[in-house]
Amino acid sequence: MDPYAIGAKAGDAAEGAKHYTIGDLAREFGVTLRTLRFYEDRGLLSPRRDGTARIYDARDRERLSVILKGKQLGFTLTEIRAMLAEERSGNGPAMNLKLSLDQIEDQIQHLEQQKKEIEEALAELQARRAGIAAAA
Repeated sequence: MDPYAIGAKAGDAAEGAKHYTIGDLAREFGVTLRTLRFYEDRGLLSPRRDGTARIYDARDRERLSVILKGKQLGFTLTEIRAMLAEERSGNGPAMNLKLSLDQIEDQIQHLEQQKKEIEEALAELQARRAGIAAAA
């Protein structure tokens, strides 16, 4: 297995022809219906339609798992879409975010910078809160 691949396990694909409603996936992954429709609008998910109902298959479920893992790691939907497009060209049994060492290093640097900015903002807000509490 690729040590830099993140996503659904090969065994997950064995679920075969199982189908899911939008509500099923929303509950399973703890996302809103709006989130799933948004991912569909952005071309990340492609459920089939049965009238107005969206019917998701095991592939869509795997893709959603990978999308959410990518979001958790701080990647943008544009970056995730590109990674999924690369995966589509492969013939692997499972869908993954295949990350290069450069992508990992860049994302670590980006997240470290965000962490620093958040810590600075927290320190300033905590100082202001202490100042207000002391004046009260």
